[in-house]
Formats: sequence, structure tokens, C-alpha cells
Amino acid sequence: MTDPIPADASNAPAALAPAADGRVRPIPPGRVVIVTGMSGAGKTLALKALEDMGFEAVDNLPLSLLSSLVRPGDGIPRPLAIGIDTRTRGFGIGPLLAAIDRLMAEKDLDVRMVFLDCDDDVLTRRYTETRRRHPLATDRPLIDGIHLERGLVSPLRSRPDTMVIDTSTLPPAEFRRVLAARLGLDADKGVVVFVTSFAYRNGLPREADLVFDARFLSNPHYVPELRPLTGQNAAIAEYVAADPIFAAFFDSLTGLLAPLLPRFAAEGKSYLTIAVGCSGGRHRSVFVAERLAGWLRDRGTRVELRHRELDGGTH
Repeated sequence: MTDPIPADASNAPAALAPAADGRVRPIPPGRVVIVTGMSGAGKTLALKALEDMGFEAVDNLPLSLLSSLVRPGDGIPRPLAIGIDTRTRGFGIGPLLAAIDRLMAEKDLDVRMVFLDCDDDVLTRRYTETRRRHPLATDRPLIDGIHLERGLVSPLRSRPDTMVIDTSTLPPAEFRRVLAARLGLDADKGVVVFVTSFAYRNGLPREADLVFDARFLSNPHYVPELRPLTGQNAAIAEYVAADPIFAAFFDSLTGLLAPLLPRFAAEGKSYLTIAVGCSGGRHRSVFVAERLAGWLRDRGTRVELRHRELDGGTH
């Protein structure tokens, strides 16, 4: 892997996380990020992204060497990103949980655990397309290996201090942005609000903190000339906004969010995901998400906008 930090790391300045516009934000001292989760859910991409942010990335470190790599008494000259999953030599949930607890108890360390999850059907497709062998499916069907691994790693996912990121529908670029925001490594301080539209028929976005249903609004799908368009089109915006209840709904929505956002920031939350759904995820939810993102930006809130059914793509 490419090393973006000077070789003499012990005398190097604090690592910096680059933002999209070139600005940088110092990574907190003693930061250790443990990346784990389901095999095929994006651990390699996460480690590469963290390395680009200034972390020293180590993958599949044997558990017996973890304490040697992370030695609080000696100081950590560079932030560490450590990849651990069922392929790790000596992997065992009990020893791993104990090792993580020991690290988190160190006052000189700022340890975060990221669990990457993914739908079983998406994992199956990824392994089939890449022709890679699942680490737990050497002597059994692929889906059986996935189910076995999910059972093994479930105690990691269920920890209250674990940050879970579902990568089932996240394109690589958005995954990097989500990872940086949730770890508080984006250049600006304050809450980043992710607004996403979605189709209920394809399931709720797992990463959503707040979900709003737009299916009660007039549906452009039933107007032949509007059906091929999306909620980003002015004709769809005019049609949905003309619904007699839309104005009251949007005022209520923003009235609910206005007092919540400062409280989230005051509690130290670095990100918030708001999902807006409709039947097909192309018209009403897209328009409401666009309008909501605009309202948030007008308030000075940093916003990431995504339309799940329009954007598509997985990594």
C-alpha cells in the first residue's frame, strides 16, 4: 500500500484526513480503528480509504500480535487501522472481544470498531462475480459459509460501541464519505446529514436514523407523461408540490427537524441519516429528499444527498 506519511513517522506531525476540497483535519491522537465484519462487505476498501486519510493500515494481523502492534505506553506515532475477520490467524470471538476490551480500557487510546455488514444475496453475488472463495465455504456451499460466518461474528456487531455500516447499496465513493463522516474525519466540524430517497418495495435503508413515508402524496406514476421522469425533474416537482397536503407536510417535517439537529450536534453525533421513501423510489421520495436537502443547506447544514433507486451500484 502507498504510504502518504513521511517514513520517519515518530517525528512526523499529526496525521491529517483530507477532504474533497483539499482541506485537512487532524486525526485525534491515539486513534485506532478496528475494521471487521462480513467477508466481502468491503474491508479492503475501508482500509484503503483509511490509509488515504493518514492511517497506517494493517490487514489480517494475527491476534497474538495485536498487543505488540498497539502499545499505549510507547505512544502511537500514527493512527492505526487494523483489519480483522474470520480469515485472521487465531481468530476467535472470545479472544478478540477480550483484546478489544483491553484496548478500549487504555486511557491513551481512542479505539473505534467498525463492523461492515451486507445482505446475503449481495455477498453471494460479489463472490460469484469475482470467483473468490469464501473463507468458511471451502467444503460447503457458499451461502452456508456466509450463514456460518454471520453467526460467528454476530457478537461483534451487537456490541453497543460498534459502528455498523451496511455496504449493500453503497457505491465506493459514497462508502468512503460515510466512513469518514462516521469516524469524525471530515474536514468540517458539526453534523453531516445524509439524505437518501428509497423505494419501500426494495426495503428500508439499514443506515437510516429517521425514516419518513411519502407514499400518501399524489403519485406521478399514474400520469403517463410524467411516469418516465424522476423527482429531479421540474414537472414532477410541480405535480407533487401541488398536492394540497404537501405544504403542511413539509412544514411539519422541517418543524420536527429544526430543534433536533442542534441537539444531535450537542450530543457529539457527527452524522445523521434521513431516509424518505415512496413506492418506486423515483418520484415522490426523490422530490421530497431534494427539497429537504435544499432546506438543510439553506440552514448552513452540511448535506450529502443520494437517491438509492436512481444511483444504484454496489462495491
